[in-house]
Amino acid sequence: MRTAGRSARMPAVRISAKGDYAVRAAIELALAGDEPLSADTIAARQDIPAFFMKKILNDMARAGIVQSLRGRDGGNRLARPAKEIAIADILRAIEGPLADVHGTAPERLEYPNNAEPLREVWFALRANLRGVLETVTLDQLATGRLPKRVANLAQQDDARLRR
Repeated sequence: MRTAGRSARMPAVRISAKGDYAVRAAIELALAGDEPLSADTIAARQDIPAFFMKKILNDMARAGIVQSLRGRDGGNRLARPAKEIAIADILRAIEGPLADVHGTAPERLEYPNNAEPLREVWFALRANLRGVLETVTLDQLATGRLPKRVANLAQQDDARLRR
C-alpha cells in the first residue's frame, strides 16, 4: 500500500540520539585513558548539549560503565578497560534491551495463527544486532580498528542504502 509518496514498510532499527551520544562520550573517555574528563569537556568535543551529557554520564555510571570522580581534579572515566566494553553494553545501559517489539521481549510475544513464525524473525534480528554490537569494543572504536567482519559488513553494496 502506498500513501502520499511513501511506501508502507517496517520501521527501521533506530538508535536514539541519547544512545549515539553515549557511545560518542564513551569513545572520548576511552581516548582519555585514566585522565578524568568533565561532562562539559566531552560535550564540547562532541557538540552535544552539556545538560544532556550529564544525564547520559549518570546513566552510564549507574550501569557500571563510567566512574564519576569528585573534587577539583574530578570528572568521568571508564570504570573498566575500553577493550572490555562493547557498544551493546552502552546501548543497553542507555536504551534497554537491543531488540524489543513495542516494548516486549520477543520470547514473551504470542502471535495468533499464521503469524507465529514472526517471533523467529525477531529472534534472528536480535541475534544479528548482537553479532555486531557485542563484537565492537570501545578500544576498537577509539583506535579505528573495527573487527574484520563488521568492517566487511559496512562495505557491502547495500549497507549505505537507506531502505
